[in-house]
Amino acid sequence: MQTQLSTQFQGTPDGMAAEAILRKCVHCGFCTATCPTYQLLGDELDGPRGRIYLMKQVLEGATPTRKTQLHLDRCLTCRNCESTCPSGVQYGHLLDIGRKLVDAQVPRPAGEQALRWVLKEGLTSPLFAPAMALGQLVRPLLPDALKNKVLVKQDAGEWPQRQQARQVLLLAGCVQPSMSPNINSATARVFDAAGIQTLIAPKAGCCGAVKFHLNDQEGGMVQMRANIDAWWPFVELPSGAPGIEGIISNASGCGVTVKDYAHILQDDPQYAAKAARISALTQDVSEWLPELANQLKGKVSGSASRIAFHPPCSLQHGMQLRGGVEKYLGELGFNVKTTGCEAHLCCGSAGTYSVLNPDISYQLRDRKLSHLATTFGTDKPDEIVSANIGCISHLQSGTSTTVRHWIEVLDEALSDTSIGSPR
Repeated sequence: MQTQLSTQFQGTPDGMAAEAILRKCVHCGFCTATCPTYQLLGDELDGPRGRIYLMKQVLEGATPTRKTQLHLDRCLTCRNCESTCPSGVQYGHLLDIGRKLVDAQVPRPAGEQALRWVLKEGLTSPLFAPAMALGQLVRPLLPDALKNKVLVKQDAGEWPQRQQARQVLLLAGCVQPSMSPNINSATARVFDAAGIQTLIAPKAGCCGAVKFHLNDQEGGMVQMRANIDAWWPFVELPSGAPGIEGIISNASGCGVTVKDYAHILQDDPQYAAKAARISALTQDVSEWLPELANQLKGKVSGSASRIAFHPPCSLQHGMQLRGGVEKYLGELGFNVKTTGCEAHLCCGSAGTYSVLNPDISYQLRDRKLSHLATTFGTDKPDEIVSANIGCISHLQSGTSTTVRHWIEVLDEALSDTSIGSPR
């Protein structure tokens, strides 16, 4: 796509990066076929191609309007369009730049600013845990809008205490330990059963995605640098001994962000090299399934229960990881399938999207649940599993069928003897 940057963006990092991305776009329109918001709204400007034109106009000097901002806001950042694009357009990176430039020129209404501030500061605050505990305590009394955001209180179970020669770091996350603590401890127990110890760096916190995608990019990068500092002693040991084997994420929305640290911090002279190392070490927990499945054969009792798997967008489009969960859980004896209809489409959670754009979000949720209900034909699934806390909580708000992380299913099937201590 031919682009003539305005003088204010010529030679700037954002301008050069955006121009390189735009030049790859051949405006073929394949992306519109797999864009959830375009399918719902039918507006060209609510699809990737239309949004690309809007961002191109801003970069060429056009003055953005509130309407421009709204069309960019409505994007889920699901990156389905990247999976579809034959030209390799990095739409997600372009959108980060476009939102930043538009927000710098278009003031938001006071109420909208306040809500976005509460989300970016509240979700990553130490106060989130007690607030969630209070919400779980009074959950039956909450209005539906709030109840949808509060999962039923969950017992985390025991964290394995065995020392293992092999070690990995786990990104604990900011909201997951409060909303669904069993996901992290289940991950640790599964790895322990495979002879691998799971560690958590005490000073590591939010991956930075919440602030970064709410256009507090500087605030997000502060959190990213803090995580790198917290993890680095585990990566580069002073003694020269081998460090951890990897940084594991069991929330794909966090994992895709940490894998992007190298790109986001590439111009930071102090952190660029470290960020590249951290990104290279980061893996979604499903990437360990080939080894875990091999180690756990004979320790896992599979199940004939019908398990419908919803692959999050951050997993299948952001990280381009598809099929692994179903394949390896199937090898271990589980009856896991993805829906044959629109498995590639977003469930509508998309981080804070369900709060900022609830109408679109809940339409996508209900559409996704209707397809998941037909995964096994006329027999409804016994449970739904996913790989991201946002998807899990969002889907659970619309169904009585249990929704949980697939690692919890695997953990539940492990025999007590493979853990080393009773649960």
